[in-house]
Amino acid sequence: MESQTIIRSRDNPLLKELRKLAQDNTAYRKTGRFWIEGDHLCRAALLRGRTPAIAVACESFVDQAQNSLLASAKKVAILSDALFQEVSGLDSPSHMGFVMDLPVEAPMQVGVATVILDRVQDAGNVGSILRSAAAFGFTQIVALRGTAALWSPKVLRAGMGAHFGLHLHEGWEVGDLGALQLPLLVTSSHQGQWIQDLALPFPCAWAMGHEGQGVCQELQDRAALHVRIGQPGGEESLNVAAAAAICLHASTWGRPA
Repeated sequence: MESQTIIRSRDNPLLKELRKLAQDNTAYRKTGRFWIEGDHLCRAALLRGRTPAIAVACESFVDQAQNSLLASAKKVAILSDALFQEVSGLDSPSHMGFVMDLPVEAPMQVGVATVILDRVQDAGNVGSILRSAAAFGFTQIVALRGTAALWSPKVLRAGMGAHFGLHLHEGWEVGDLGALQLPLLVTSSHQGQWIQDLALPFPCAWAMGHEGQGVCQELQDRAALHVRIGQPGGEESLNVAAAAAICLHASTWGRPA
């Protein structure tokens, strides 16, 4: 830890930036930084070799034994407890967080197991899908236009650290997907083969669609395989994050370790 700043003024420029990063879903696109809050997310970033630009903590946290997390950053900002609560995006603030530099977007990886997000708009669903992707070896995420902002605070919280092990791409169009050079798989509630009866290709690209409209017709037309998930309980459809977990797990089942 090289420098430490104590902030007690609401007019402090860094405090204003923190508020924006913690509360504005797309601020990272302008600032090139994002905000993560809480012990779990901060440790997940460090475990993946990420170094925070700034560690932020409330004054009461600095006196705790856990403040070794703060030593990971070159710059530390200490806020009064009241100011930290204003910054926090959580109902119950966790007392510390990191400002992280947005990773430079790596080139698209050809032939790598990929999840395509087609206008998935709920931040919780997007974060949950990222967690499943990381768990089941789908290391590349392609978000088409209209999908929730991948580095927004809510998606980061729902992802629970999955972001730091994935290659993330935003703002793609359907026409860009041919560059992946992968078979495209889509789910449908009214057509396709039952997932439990299929030998699924791997690597592949799974497309997960809008919560209400599903996968767009253009992606449906490009699909190499349409897949149905059996629901013997009789529900009309599954939540997109639940469907993604089932599909990604099925893709890894039986493949060589």
